[in-house]
Amino acid sequence: MNCQYVGSELALFAAARNWKSYLASRIEPHIGSRVLEVGAGLGSNIPYLCHRSVERWTALEPDPALARRIRDRISAAELPDRCEVIIGTLASVSPAELFDTVLYIDVLEHIADDAAELVAAAQHLVPAGHLIVVVPAHQYLFSPFDTAIGHHRRYEARRLADITPPSCRLIGCWLLDSVGLLASLGNRLFLRSATPSAHQIAVWDKILVPMSRTVDRLTGYRFGKTIMAVWARNG
Repeated sequence: MNCQYVGSELALFAAARNWKSYLASRIEPHIGSRVLEVGAGLGSNIPYLCHRSVERWTALEPDPALARRIRDRISAAELPDRCEVIIGTLASVSPAELFDTVLYIDVLEHIADDAAELVAAAQHLVPAGHLIVVVPAHQYLFSPFDTAIGHHRRYEARRLADITPPSCRLIGCWLLDSVGLLASLGNRLFLRSATPSAHQIAVWDKILVPMSRTVDRLTGYRFGKTIMAVWARNG
């Protein structure tokens, strides 16, 4: 099934290099040699995560226009040639295709039946393979911006634990971007901005994210506006 993505934030956040580097540093230890990225968007995560030990990176993207842009980037050598693109959803991937890692970065919140999606994703994992999900945290932060870009929900760690696929065990949930959480609370209470501007994204990425890298570590990854969860498929 193909569809057109309704969100407008992909290009806005593509330039958030500090954030993507930080996120990659947390995700990379769980990345295996064969990766399926569900909802790959513009392919913005690939340069940060497709390291030398990755043999094959499959970018799954339901929007044909976005998928073409990833293919164009591969052709232009902006992305590694070991990347491939599939237009569609998990149903477009052969049931026989298994991966060491299945990755959702800012995607699961767009899917109505998230529990069923994770069950289907786990079926594409090799034994001991990793399912990695990065989602926006805290339903109380749900804003008009979330609605505008097609979010069904934001998450708490408990919600993610509750939708653990039966074939997997939850390794852990970590909250990231504690300083950004304070900024989001301030925006919700005082500014009430529906859509962040390019300037706001730049300030967050250049100033707040480096601060969060330190504060998150000191607080044991217990506070933040983003949740990263990792499951392992039972062997």
